[in-house]
Parts: sequence; C-alpha cells; structure tokens
Amino acid sequence: MTHPTRGIALKLGATLAFSLMYAAIKLAGNVPVGETIFFRALFAMVPLFALSAWTVGPMNVVRTTRPLFHLIRSSAGVCSMFLNFGALAVLPLADITAFSFAAPIFAVVLAAIILHETAGPWRWGAVAIGFVGVLVMIEPHGGVRAIFGHGFSAGVAMALGGALLAAFVVVFIRQMSTTERSETIVFYFMLTCTVAGALSMLWAAVPLSPAQLFWLVLCGLLGGIGQICMTFSYRYAEPSLLAPFDYVAMVWAVLLGYFLFSEIPETLVMTGAGIVIASGLMIVWRERVRHKAIASRNVQSV
Repeated sequence: MTHPTRGIALKLGATLAFSLMYAAIKLAGNVPVGETIFFRALFAMVPLFALSAWTVGPMNVVRTTRPLFHLIRSSAGVCSMFLNFGALAVLPLADITAFSFAAPIFAVVLAAIILHETAGPWRWGAVAIGFVGVLVMIEPHGGVRAIFGHGFSAGVAMALGGALLAAFVVVFIRQMSTTERSETIVFYFMLTCTVAGALSMLWAAVPLSPAQLFWLVLCGLLGGIGQICMTFSYRYAEPSLLAPFDYVAMVWAVLLGYFLFSEIPETLVMTGAGIVIASGLMIVWRERVRHKAIASRNVQSV
C-alpha cells in the first residue's frame, strides 16, 4: 500500500529514535562497547516482538530458510555497530552522524563490485564529490596527511569503517529481501549482536549504576523502535522518496549535542557533511530517474 506521508513520518521517527539512542549511550557514561551493544540489542527485541504479536506473529519472525545469509549480514552489522559505538565514545554526535552519511556513497561502489550494478557518469561523479566531502570532514581530526602518520583520529577511522560496513549490509539486504521478512532480518541481527555483546563482557564489563542501567535499557528500546519505523517506512513509500529524509538526522544530532553535551560542530565537519549530503541527493535523484525509465520501458512493452 502506497502512503507517502505515512512513510515520511515513519522515516523521520526513525532518524529521531536513532539520534536519541546515541544520546542515551553518551549519557550512560563510561561503559565498554560490548556491554553497550548487549543492552542495545537485547532490549531492541522487546518492541520487535511486541509488534510481531499483531502482524506476522512471533514464530514467523524467527523462521528462515537462509541462516548462512543472516550470519554473514549480521556479522558485518555487528562489526559496524562496534565501530560506531567505539567512535561515539570519542566524537561529538554531529560528527558521528556526518560520517554515517558516507554509507550511501560506499554502497554505490560495493553494489558495482558485488552485485555488478551499472553506474553511469552521474552516479560516479556523485561518488567522487562525496569522497571530497569526506576528506573535508576529516581535516579537523588530523587531515589527509595524518592518515599515514600518527595524528589521525581513531574515532574517524572507526566511524568511516562503520559506514563502510553499513554500506555492505545495505547491499547484502538487497539480496536477502526477496525471500526474507524485514522482521526476520532485524531479529537475527539483534540476536547476533546480543551474543557478541555478551561474549565481549567476559573480558570487559563494568558494574552498572541504576542511572547507567536506565540509559542502556532506553537505548535498546529506542534502537528497536527506530528499526521498526525504518523498516515499515519502506512499506508505504519508495526508497528514493525517503532517502533525503535520512539527512534530518543531522538536525537532531546538532540539537541534542548542543543542549545535552554542549557540543559545537566544527565548521569543516559541517561543510564536508553538506558536500556529502549533496552527493547523496544526486545519487538518489539518478536512482529515481533510472527507475522511472525502467517503468516507462516496461509499460511500453506491454
């Protein structure tokens, strides 16, 4: 069922929920990344199964015929989450959000390599512009010259690594979505994250105060709500229509960072983010043009 307004509202809800989730993680304080991921994943399953009770049913959430695909997708997703949460410990909210915008750019490259998708000069041009934006964003964190030296920010390296793996996940989900329910993909990802987080706690875990426990449980619930909103937004509107609304996350990140943590984004980071956003919008536009051309050819051939 097509309902663009509902799809956009859900997409905006997803960006807000994920931004609040990152804020909750920061408010939890000095907690090991694996322990944070354990709570994030475990409590994200609460809203997932609550929703499934009146949609596909809890048993259908866990039913799959492609366990190996889930393992590969979830492993990449777990590594991405470890990197993102590690970066969150040392970077402002706005910076983390800005670097995450590189994921669609990486996705174009990975789709060409893995899925053999063709990309014309417009999309490759957008990719090149996007990488220029990334170079501008890393300048306040050591710059290009520091990449091969000792001054490059570990937070930036983790954030970009997380974005690259997130792009791989997006490409992989394209292959899985033809046979797997969205709820099932989310469940096995959360299950893998829970197990990985629990195993990491054998080596690194700290006793939690009541306040820390509250923020970590809240981060899991917000993460689950964000995942559900994002998943269902694509049921009501086309991805090419919804993609630009991902960038609203920057608004939430700047506001939350300023009011909760007194963070003021670097000018170069915001400038680079603007360049990356422009390249992302160009990719979205070309994708929309391509789909319209394919639809037009299909209609003419009928």
